[in-house]
Amino acid sequence: MRDDVLVNAADIARLADVGRAAVSNWRKRFSDFPQPVGGTATSPAFSLAEVEQWLRKHDRYVEVAPRERLWQRLRSSTDDLRLGEVVADAGAVLLGEKTSLDKALVKEIQEVGRTEGAVAAFDGICERYVDLHSRRLLATPPEVARLMARIGATSGGTVLDPACGIGTVLLESEGSQVFGQELNENAARLTSIRLRLHGYRARIEAGDSLRADAFAGVQTDAVVCNPPFNERAWGYDELASDPRWEFGLPPRGESELAWVQHCLAHVRPGGLVVIMMPAVAATRRPGRRVRANLLRAGVLRAIISLFPGAAPASSGAPDLWVLRKPEPGDELPSQVLMVNASEDLALAEEAWRAFGTGDELPANSRAVRIIDLLDDEVDLTTSHRVAAQEPSSGFAVMSDRLSSMLETLTLPRLTSAPRRDLAMTNIGELARAGVVTVMQGPLKLADEGDQPVLTAKDLLLNRAPSGRTGDAPGLVRIEAGDIVAPVLLSSGAVPRVMSRAGAVLGPQLLLFRTDPERLDPHFLAGCLRAGGATGARSGSAVRLDPRRAQLPRLPIEEQRRYGEAFRQLLAFEDATRELREISDNLVAAGIDGLLDGSLAPE
Repeated sequence: MRDDVLVNAADIARLADVGRAAVSNWRKRFSDFPQPVGGTATSPAFSLAEVEQWLRKHDRYVEVAPRERLWQRLRSSTDDLRLGEVVADAGAVLLGEKTSLDKALVKEIQEVGRTEGAVAAFDGICERYVDLHSRRLLATPPEVARLMARIGATSGGTVLDPACGIGTVLLESEGSQVFGQELNENAARLTSIRLRLHGYRARIEAGDSLRADAFAGVQTDAVVCNPPFNERAWGYDELASDPRWEFGLPPRGESELAWVQHCLAHVRPGGLVVIMMPAVAATRRPGRRVRANLLRAGVLRAIISLFPGAAPASSGAPDLWVLRKPEPGDELPSQVLMVNASEDLALAEEAWRAFGTGDELPANSRAVRIIDLLDDEVDLTTSHRVAAQEPSSGFAVMSDRLSSMLETLTLPRLTSAPRRDLAMTNIGELARAGVVTVMQGPLKLADEGDQPVLTAKDLLLNRAPSGRTGDAPGLVRIEAGDIVAPVLLSSGAVPRVMSRAGAVLGPQLLLFRTDPERLDPHFLAGCLRAGGATGARSGSAVRLDPRRAQLPRLPIEEQRRYGEAFRQLLAFEDATRELREISDNLVAAGIDGLLDGSLAPE
């Protein structure tokens, strides 16, 4: 009898512990691979029983854990639109509450709960649910949620999240009592169940926080919030005279500034608000009056830039705004903290702690005078402010960076070996075999929008994406593990394996996406780097001809050994390039500091 549990390609990849590209290749290469029994042409569904039988036959089977099998049964019991209700029902069963679920399914949920523990079982189910519906649920990344809770000092206090989603930030809060409001009723119920399973005293309400505040008059020790971005219909007309707009009426197109002031209305004097904001909220002209009033009142205390994709509502690099409601008699602060934590989230907490105690700030952070921000633009962008260090501070920071880098500078251990002639292939052959896919960035992109773009200069400098464009058809989105290389070999940039997903591939760049079970990304990057690969002259420039690029035929295990050596060599190259830059800047900062009196010989 056919198992009624269905799985898609991503599920099969997870079950077999391989990449999705491997599943796609199995379907092409093996005539006995199970045929779809449901789904759509672009997202087919397969019988779990047939897939398990095929995996066993081909010695690729990995035992399906009870929790994974339960998840597949939950998913197969309803359609995707109602899946959130079924997931919440599973949590209710684990809490000992009655639901309308089938008795056999209830029994299986209870059995998994007894075996793995109710909390672990439900956390695993929720994780799969979030993975499946990431674009719809817009869950805050766990590491960002933890950072928000720590900076907001939520542990042990009362905490509110007025746009709580499925409760990701509140779960990290360790609050003594937590409050949350969410527009979607199913998400609100799911949040309540998650929090109660984790032992929280929680009150979660469904509804529109801005229009129908479920906690009017309530003030908590801290407020954390990741609100929806760029909401036009947030209630501008009907809320024009709302008393929450203490710092100015939020412009119609600046819904985020409405959320900022809503959060401030709910925090007690002396309490903190930590709210996710799109980067453009720091510079948009219509919002400059509200930004200025927040600065003048000493309420805005820090702006922390995060990595692209940290806000699930946008693939851009958002900011965290940290605000503090003053207590009566407080002295107005004269500075605001600015931090670039795009490369290291731990830096944000370290800088915030040092800012509060008056200690020396770490690299990539700076205390900026509020008076210097109160110009016509009230530009709160962190990048150029953080870069502008004082000579003495710059000398100390760069000295520390130089010492730290020298301690960690390493080369791979390579030994002499007899020269051997290796059979070669090229990327064109591998592409035809489905081992690698080659894509090229568009010739031109729009200059405005919130989509991060990896430019050719970003690749050259090995930095985070600095370009921006709008969402449009045909964009090539980078995934973790992709190799990006320059089209023009004379550009100075080198092929790199991407560690983060989400950015758009910019002009004059090529992207190579491998099946990692057959072609190691770092091995390919090293082969592309060797001798500049293969080029074709176009006028005065030499362009990379990706399909003619040569690489040895090696087993995947040997590729990985070579790939790790290539990775270490390319990392060494980047480090030595950065060392040269630090050395030049260190000398210049030292000379300038000695001449202007900010440094003195010991």
